[in-house]
Amino acid sequence: MKGTIIKSTGSWYVVETTDGQILKGRLRGKFKQAHEQKGITNPLAVGDNVECEKEHEQEVVSITKIEPRENYIIRKSVHKRGQGHMIAANVDQALLVATLSQPRTSLGFVDRFLVAAESFGIEAVVVLNKLDLLDAQEAEALKATETLYESLGYRFIFTSALTGEGMEEMKEILNGRITLLSGHSGVGKSSLINTLKPGLDLRTAMISDFANKGVHTTTFAERFPLWEGTYIIDTPGIKELGLLDIDKYELSHFFPEMRAMLGECRFGNCGHTNEPGCKVRDKVENGGVAISRYQSYLSMLADEDSHR
Repeated sequence: MKGTIIKSTGSWYVVETTDGQILKGRLRGKFKQAHEQKGITNPLAVGDNVECEKEHEQEVVSITKIEPRENYIIRKSVHKRGQGHMIAANVDQALLVATLSQPRTSLGFVDRFLVAAESFGIEAVVVLNKLDLLDAQEAEALKATETLYESLGYRFIFTSALTGEGMEEMKEILNGRITLLSGHSGVGKSSLINTLKPGLDLRTAMISDFANKGVHTTTFAERFPLWEGTYIIDTPGIKELGLLDIDKYELSHFFPEMRAMLGECRFGNCGHTNEPGCKVRDKVENGGVAISRYQSYLSMLADEDSHR
């Protein structure tokens, strides 16, 4: 049988077969060993297309083959140094759900997500949720942020799961595509999905007023059908997003504004930090590259250097 992984718990998987069966599946040991050697903690991710065969228990299948992936998105493992954890595979786009408060999503985190998506060739959209919590001054300030990111080619939309604002635009973005939904815990990923398709009734939780941090309500990655031809992959909240396998001299290639200046610096291997004749630093100084984006770049460089 052929099917797609629609839920991953790390040891068990849920497979939706091409004829519509929903079956519990497990992976043969050889796949686990092969991926561990490649530095990947999980050999299978939601979105993977697989072949499987039924075991003696009729509702359990053994996964015998993993089909080649069109793409995948991966982050550094939280628990195993130097290894990666696959978030999802075979997606058409990735939506980062962010919030200004309750909890706060930093622009540095946004930039890391965009770089990760760029590095895997996945289109990314930023969704600024909980618009209902913003006052007029905050909403106006965010317009400048929207202008910055849209000038770089990224789509930036505002939503509120509570009032329904922005949901029609979000439906238009999602329609006919397989979309990864990511972000910190508590930014409202599950609430947005419930608004898009109320019958799913995904569990949500209140934000802690003391810590202003989200509570994990999504434990495992899972793919949900929204309407015909449209799927969304809900993922556990990400506290930090470590980048993986990006060379320090290639990092700037995943910043569109820096990529546009490729080859203009005096040195071919310019790291855009303190080298003479650096056109990127010149642009930062004259306002051609946003200071917040350059600071994100330096932060990612420092993070990569600390793991060498």
